[in-house]
Amino acid sequence: MPSSMKWRVPVVLAAIGLSAWFAFPLSQRINLGLDLQGGMHLILRVDASAVKEDVRDRDVTGVALEIIRNRVDQFGVREPLIQRQGSEHILVQLPGVTDRDRALKLIGQTALLEFKLVADNPRLVERALKGEAPQGFELRADEDGSPLLLDTEGALTGAILSDAWVEPGELGLPDVNFRLNRDGARAFAQLTGANINRRLAIVLDGTVQSAPVIQSRIADSGRITGRFTREQANDLAIVLRAGALPAPIRVEEERTVGPSLGRDSIRAGLAATAIGASLVVVFMVLYYHLAGAVAVLALALNLLIILGSLGYLHATLTLPGIAGMILTLGMAVDANVLIYERIREELKAGRPLSSAIAAGYDKAFSAIFDSNVTTVIAAAFLYWFGTGPIRGFATTLTAGIIASMFTAVFVTRVVFDILLGLGRLNRLSMAKLIGETRIDFVGKRRLCYVLSALVIGIGIAAFIQRGPQRYGIDFAGGLLQEYRVDHPVTADAMRATLRKVGLGEAVIQEFGSPTEWLIRTADDTDADVERTIALTREALYADLAGTAPPELVRMERVGPVVGKILREKAWWAIAWSMVGILLYVAFRFRHVDFGLAGGIALLHDVVVAAGMLCLMQRPIDLIIVAGLLTIAGFSINDTIVIYDRVRENLRAARKVDLGQIINLSVNQMFSRTLLTSLTVIVEVLALYFFGGEVLRDFALCLLVGFISGVYSTVYIASALVITWRRAFKPS
Repeated sequence: MPSSMKWRVPVVLAAIGLSAWFAFPLSQRINLGLDLQGGMHLILRVDASAVKEDVRDRDVTGVALEIIRNRVDQFGVREPLIQRQGSEHILVQLPGVTDRDRALKLIGQTALLEFKLVADNPRLVERALKGEAPQGFELRADEDGSPLLLDTEGALTGAILSDAWVEPGELGLPDVNFRLNRDGARAFAQLTGANINRRLAIVLDGTVQSAPVIQSRIADSGRITGRFTREQANDLAIVLRAGALPAPIRVEEERTVGPSLGRDSIRAGLAATAIGASLVVVFMVLYYHLAGAVAVLALALNLLIILGSLGYLHATLTLPGIAGMILTLGMAVDANVLIYERIREELKAGRPLSSAIAAGYDKAFSAIFDSNVTTVIAAAFLYWFGTGPIRGFATTLTAGIIASMFTAVFVTRVVFDILLGLGRLNRLSMAKLIGETRIDFVGKRRLCYVLSALVIGIGIAAFIQRGPQRYGIDFAGGLLQEYRVDHPVTADAMRATLRKVGLGEAVIQEFGSPTEWLIRTADDTDADVERTIALTREALYADLAGTAPPELVRMERVGPVVGKILREKAWWAIAWSMVGILLYVAFRFRHVDFGLAGGIALLHDVVVAAGMLCLMQRPIDLIIVAGLLTIAGFSINDTIVIYDRVRENLRAARKVDLGQIINLSVNQMFSRTLLTSLTVIVEVLALYFFGGEVLRDFALCLLVGFISGVYSTVYIASALVITWRRAFKPS
């Protein structure tokens, strides 16, 4: 047994122990994203232009953030996320909160509390009713709708409060009591003491809550009465304690996920993971026998390390994150397939088993390393441009790739060395489905160029023909509502229902089953959004309520400005990831033509996938861009494996024609190209059929891209090197 086992075995055991320590118990170590547990995701813009000029030099967004944080903390949300984004935006995530109306009012209400004296002069009131309010006065209506003329000179604000709480008032209705701070008590005492028997209006955000008569000097506390529910009174007390916002707040992006959709997503994600992993396990054990069982052991450790990494980083597990985990399981097996096929070649060449295993690991390492680096490059740009769930996907994908390098290259080697050292491994049997091939891949390159150009042309035409409809709500902006009813509904019936309330132009789509429907409208202002939500609820409750009322399971709203920014960032992320991969491949293989050919091949796969989605009338949104970047990272993997073999064969046969070398290399790697792609495609199929409707378009995108990747690897990438050299290096 090698002496290095003295430190290699402890490293493996330490990895297992630390991963288990940080991963379990899962409920305490790993937080679920809003898409899995339900909740609200908001991007707020602080409208600093509405602030008075003399205070515009203050950090208005920073003040607003602290006030919103205080409000949310007092609201009782478990583990909220409140972060500043840029100079005027604030990110707010509220896990478990699905009462959007209450949450939006609590967060977005300015809560400017003012105390203003009521003018008793009937002549002034009469002038104000004619639109001639004197300077220093404003006309308002009291709680009963009667006109009140308020004196704005010397008004006090909610800054004089030190506390606010709810107590039962007259007729059992809740009142909001408040206590004054030291400076406030002095000012309030002066105001009330000098105006006994006059009315004092209590105004909140421009609305008169009450206007009681001052009966005595008040210097310590007061009470706000109104027609409040208990919930409204509690929320008012919260915003008064937290203070008024320094500027109006605009909602530019909103995503609300109901708890039932979260539960469905968890069940679907777990089912897809279990089924996909089971299929890969069965394949590996049947095809590689004992070596397959070792790979399965590494697969289990890979999953444990991913969970441990998420726990250590305090990361949030999202539905796309589960998809990333499923994908990395397939990618982890790819590395084992490369190693085992190398071992098979070494055994065929007559090497002893121990030497064959050592050579297999050594010769496969460079291809495994290069292919994983390209995927990490794509994941890095995905994390850079993405938000929320998309960053969760990038995190789990990166953690899985790094874990697979460790488990496939290091852990399985330790297991084989232990078995060899104990004398328990004398032979390594493996099945073989695909024998040696002698296909002239290079000779078919012109036909394949034409075929690819035709497919890409059709995809581009579909992309152009779809116009603005090609983008999902993430990029186009607007309002998306997902409703679930308790009985099947036809598209005609749904459209007729919406037409009754003036929403006949809404885009409707059956979402998985005739009991779930997506309703998309182009609303962008707060007023339009609230109106559409109310009209949709009214129409569906009136026409489609069965034994249970229709359920709003998801609501997404993106403003046109945010949509444009996300769209631009998405295309830049795709472009930069391709440039990064191209430069890395060119650097590793010391030839620009290899890098350009690989870059064109992966661009081919991304365009084919995007074009096919447009052809099938599927929208391109954030999660689809995540799929396209995954395709970019994975598509180059098999290309790198073939390039690695081309490099090896060029060293061994320097005088052989490059076309013959490429044909030989592609044929040598053809079976493992199919096997490595097969394991990932199996995982994607499990995701497509069992991962739920939310991930179906994502899985479809990956499926098309990965199949295109197999084709481009064997017919396009290497052939382009020949075309490039004959065009630019005729000698």
